[in-house]
Amino acid sequence: METTNNAQPRVTATDSAIALIAEIRKDHPDILFHQSGGCCDGSSPMCYPADDFIVGDKDVKLGEIAGVPVYISASQFEAWKHTQLIIDVVPGRGGMFSLENGREKRFLTRSRMLAPGRDQEGWRDK
Repeated sequence: METTNNAQPRVTATDSAIALIAEIRKDHPDILFHQSGGCCDGSSPMCYPADDFIVGDKDVKLGEIAGVPVYISASQFEAWKHTQLIIDVVPGRGGMFSLENGREKRFLTRSRMLAPGRDQEGWRDK
């Protein structure tokens, strides 16, 4: 998992999210997350089969949760670089193209500020 210089991961997940990831991986073993930047599905973490989503040259890998990589666009990373993203689950329908859709649960991103005093460089590696 990618961390800041003070060992705080850039992305983490709740137990509920880890359980839903395990459920999804029974049907789709190789998945990834991409933090949506808005539009149709709002600003949600979208879960895709890894071979169905092309990670862009400017996407930033935040780390992994339950062995699943999590990416965000460079422009969103720039806005959120001082926060830790926490992938959680709430009742409801997932994004239209996200793999949790139809399970009556959806992924949700929560956030909290990272502790000050870390170098922001080096987080653009995929």
